Amino acid sequence: MKLMIASDLHGSAAYTRRLLKLYRDTGCQRLVLLGDLLYHGPRNPLPEGYEPPAVAKMLNDMADELLCVRGNCDAEVDQMVLHFPILSDSALLVLDGLTIHATHGHIHGPDTPPPLRQGDILLCGHFHVPVRRDCGRYTYLNPGSAALPKENSPHSCMVLEGGQFTWLDVVTGQPFQPRG
Repeated sequence: MKLMIASDLHGSAAYTRRLLKLYRDTGCQRLVLLGDLLYHGPRNPLPEGYEPPAVAKMLNDMADELLCVRGNCDAEVDQMVLHFPILSDSALLVLDGLTIHATHGHIHGPDTPPPLRQGDILLCGHFHVPVRRDCGRYTYLNPGSAALPKENSPHSCMVLEGGQFTWLDVVTGQPFQPRG
């Protein structure tokens, strides 16, 4: 199964449209969203095309293709307008021979990992910077932010296919290497 993994849309209809076009163009079958879907949060600027109702509609239209975890900016009121579950703090994915603990990153992250086994993947958003880091017994991966990237990183997401992770620029569709 080919997955796209993205995080931190923060209500940007402009970047959600770009992300969903890339999702369709790459032939992914599921979209894993690592939280912070609708609200920009008190520490972030308004993203380009800030329109949470439009983002909710775009995501609701593909609800059966989504797997989401809760971000620190997601609330029960968001769940009221979304037709798919977003309030779980984590999800465990086992596919392509990988065990992946998916979470937003504000509760469990690279500095505060959950209990992980040798070879597991810790998949987080939250920090808005694309990263691949070997942490000894596990690997930490972050797709970056589709809408509000930080530290001069591109608007980004990841694709998982055949056990391999590839980071993509949401604007150009081109692959790139994340920070190590």
